[in-house]
Amino acid sequence: MIIIIKAILIIIAVLLFGFMIFIHEFGHFFTAKLCGIRVNEFAIGMGPTLFHKQGKETRYSLRLLPIGGFCAMEGEDEESADTGSFGKKPVWKRFLVVVMGAIMNILLGLVLMMTILGQESAFSSTTISQFDQNSALQQAGLKRGDEFISVDHYRIYGDRDLSFALATANPNSVDIEVLRDGKTFTFDNVKFNSRKVNGKSVLTLDFYVLPVDKNFGTLITKSFQDTVSTVRMVWYSLVGFATGKFGFNDVAGPVGAVSAINQAASAGLAQNFMAGLNNILYMIMVLTVNLGVVNLMPFPALDGGKVLFLLVEAVRRKPLQQKYVGIVETAGFCLLMGFMVVVTYSDILRLITGKGLGGA
Repeated sequence: MIIIIKAILIIIAVLLFGFMIFIHEFGHFFTAKLCGIRVNEFAIGMGPTLFHKQGKETRYSLRLLPIGGFCAMEGEDEESADTGSFGKKPVWKRFLVVVMGAIMNILLGLVLMMTILGQESAFSSTTISQFDQNSALQQAGLKRGDEFISVDHYRIYGDRDLSFALATANPNSVDIEVLRDGKTFTFDNVKFNSRKVNGKSVLTLDFYVLPVDKNFGTLITKSFQDTVSTVRMVWYSLVGFATGKFGFNDVAGPVGAVSAINQAASAGLAQNFMAGLNNILYMIMVLTVNLGVVNLMPFPALDGGKVLFLLVEAVRRKPLQQKYVGIVETAGFCLLMGFMVVVTYSDILRLITGKGLGGA
């Protein structure tokens, strides 16, 4: 019975993953239509076509490999004299079309976050309510009623910010800033109690926070707050990877994502079906926000790269030559695929040995 339930959860995860890709491409599609841009094909998946239907001007297709999709617009990657082509539209319209895919992913994350939070009886704040016995945080001088402002200079707006900041902190030296009676207090080099997880020291939480009553207003506020926190977390992680704070062992590609979803489903099922489903919803929420944020990075072959070219065009007041844009985007695509190969290899290595590339 457990195997059947787990299979159902995995099928739900696959469908949600497909919907995450669909909603991204649909963002490009419906915005292009609204802006009068001709869409030649709207596809979910990559590779050979399994099914297609020809509309008035758009070919709708479902393809074999569930690893992406595309919205092929007239004149997007080549010169076109068609008045409905991408290149013939004003920069602001093209900008909207390009960014709407990522925006839809983040909005999907907001809906999933609201779905998860809607099941909770109360929410967590960032104000300390009590300490464990022999709490390192209390010994450092913090008190009940203190509200976290920052941890290692990472600004704290909600409990997810707090959890992320503490999870990535060095337990032997944490800089903490709190608000107490309207005044700001700073505690430098706080040493937390810690434990080993996969050979890495992580701090042990030895305090509790005050609850926030759940109502319609706090649900909406908390959903927006936690979605923004997830966006910040993704961006901080990308910067951390670029600067060397995080390594390949902290990065996951498609293989790692599937493995994480499977682990999340299994952990939830140890409690009940809804816990397993909520774990999957949370993982998809993080993935769709990841997709949205990463796609807006100013890197060729990503939506953010197209945004960068559009901004350059707006400043120059004339379009860049398509052949040069094509060369840069092709080079960016090759680099991106090379990176994905390395990340996938690291994922597989982690599954086999427990450590990814550069893992300690």
